[in-house]
Amino acid sequence: MREKKLQHRFDTDIVKMTVIAFSILVIMILLNENFAKAGNITSMCFQLPELGLYSLAMMMAMLTDGIDLSVVAIGNLSAICAAKVMHFAVETNVTGAALFGYVLLGILAALLIGAFFGFFNGFVIANLNITPMLATMATSTFIQGISIIITQGHSVAGTPKQFIYFGSSTLLGIPYTMWVLILVFGATAFLLHRTKFGYEAKMVGANPKASHFTGMNIRKVYMKAYLYSGIVSAICGIVILARTDAAKADYATTYVMQAILCSVLGATNPNGGTAKVSCMVLALLSLQFLSSGFNMLHLSSYFKEFTWGLLLIVVLSINFFTGFIRQRRGQHKA
Repeated sequence: MREKKLQHRFDTDIVKMTVIAFSILVIMILLNENFAKAGNITSMCFQLPELGLYSLAMMMAMLTDGIDLSVVAIGNLSAICAAKVMHFAVETNVTGAALFGYVLLGILAALLIGAFFGFFNGFVIANLNITPMLATMATSTFIQGISIIITQGHSVAGTPKQFIYFGSSTLLGIPYTMWVLILVFGATAFLLHRTKFGYEAKMVGANPKASHFTGMNIRKVYMKAYLYSGIVSAICGIVILARTDAAKADYATTYVMQAILCSVLGATNPNGGTAKVSCMVLALLSLQFLSSGFNMLHLSSYFKEFTWGLLLIVVLSINFFTGFIRQRRGQHKA
């Protein structure tokens, strides 16, 4: 009984990621005393939303035993369309309420694009029984092609100053884009733990056949999960546009693998059924600490990728041995 209470009180995944994140933080501070200064912390807060939002989009797809390789492509196309709308307002010298309307129109266009392609992914996977990896890979290539046709391979820039201010300014010392990430994290946690959809997504990811026999509409769950992924990807595209004042078809393509890495590190089961937002936060912080620390130490980006991969191997190994030990204990007690 005492052991069960301790397991209920302390989540091993959260404890593990807390130790990893704190250890990385301490090591980076010891290697570079400027790491903990306010300027570097603010800089990290500006960088966190991009990987954080894409990771949340990836997490929801993985929760249903799937994957979404189109998150970055959706984000880029959404940003391109929003930039086109806003740039038109700048070129025509629109001001005042009309300019604000164009900014809202651009954001709405981005969100609609994200919702459309997210729903499309879910519809194809749910109704045509295509493997999520192949379906979203095809969608990613298709969306990137649309982006290249629209931009002719060039970047789209020149959004209103008021919109750029949102991406480069802070509220209470925290960037506005970071507040967006915090809100999306909170909404995701509520969605997973306080709604019927969250419960159904976990059940479908853990055992789709059993979920079907309980009367769940599995197709609808898949479509909702990928719809969420598409909308969050579009939000990320808007955030990137606000920070960089530029949108391009091939921007940040490496974020796909990083989002998968962050999701798995954050205790999202690649086979579906389990996802923990709190662990995702800790995994995101761990990766950002490593990235910022290596940049301050002027280490190669290849070394950073090597360390990320090593960290993933270590965490997966710990998970394997922990599960093996629990299984042996259970067999021994039985």
